[in-house]
Amino acid sequence: MIARTVLASLALLILPGSCIAAPAVPLAKPAPKIATASLQPVGPANIGQFQLDRLPQQGSLARGRVPVGAKRLVVNGQDVEIASDGRFIVGFGRDYDATAIMVAYLADGRTLTERVAVAKRAWKVENLTTVRRYSQPDAEFQARRPGELDQISAARRTLAVSDGWRQNFIWPAKGRVSGQFGAQRIYAGEPGSPHSGVDVAGGTGAPVVAPADGVVTLAAAAPFTLEGNLLIINHGMGLDSSFLHLSKIYVKEGDVVKQGQLIGAIGATGRASGPHLHWGMKWKSERIDPQPLAGPMIVAPTKR
Repeated sequence: MIARTVLASLALLILPGSCIAAPAVPLAKPAPKIATASLQPVGPANIGQFQLDRLPQQGSLARGRVPVGAKRLVVNGQDVEIASDGRFIVGFGRDYDATAIMVAYLADGRTLTERVAVAKRAWKVENLTTVRRYSQPDAEFQARRPGELDQISAARRTLAVSDGWRQNFIWPAKGRVSGQFGAQRIYAGEPGSPHSGVDVAGGTGAPVVAPADGVVTLAAAAPFTLEGNLLIINHGMGLDSSFLHLSKIYVKEGDVVKQGQLIGAIGATGRASGPHLHWGMKWKSERIDPQPLAGPMIVAPTKR
């Protein structure tokens, strides 16, 4: 059953240095022919009694401060951790609802509630006339995959103490962005899964550094069937980064890493079309686009 739901079919992305597409997921409505992901301007946003560093939008992470006296914060029915200074983070996944209801519970028994609009993003979607070709999982995949998924789930349930979530994130690798978060292909009306991270193409062995401080919660002892050499770093407050297809991992589980520290090397392990880094981010159960957090990629000019 797991093999059917996790890997019912696979298709290769056209660009070299990209991940192999994930399983098909039904769409509620037909997707537009081609669209480009758009971002709202980043800047402080006054949301009633709540302060956010950016306007909420699909695929984004916002940092904020709760109203004075707040002891508990709930967003769309989900508890959100509050730091000792009143700061918090909240993630809005790719297909997040149009409205987020934020409720702060105060020490004096009062509650403050705000209905916050979550802006839609126009994701890059391609409609293809070709029929998707299926690849059946082999016996080895069916035997190994449940254990791999258990390791990933355990790593993401691990509570880690880190202030990495407060930092301005940096790119873990430099190179051509070969895959965008949220991009999706429709094969003769059948949707493939949206891309869950951002891909950076690069040569095998190119350095991968920590985008922010954190604690290593998973450092694969052997390549996973899909992700290859997989590394997960928890940045605190329910936020983690995953790094896929690595050729080398230079840290171990439990290590405390600092922003900019060497943690691995680009590779093509697992299911990949060429050497690249797949950088994924999750806040609790929501998948987040790393690109807005890292900002524009600055690549040093080549010396002649």
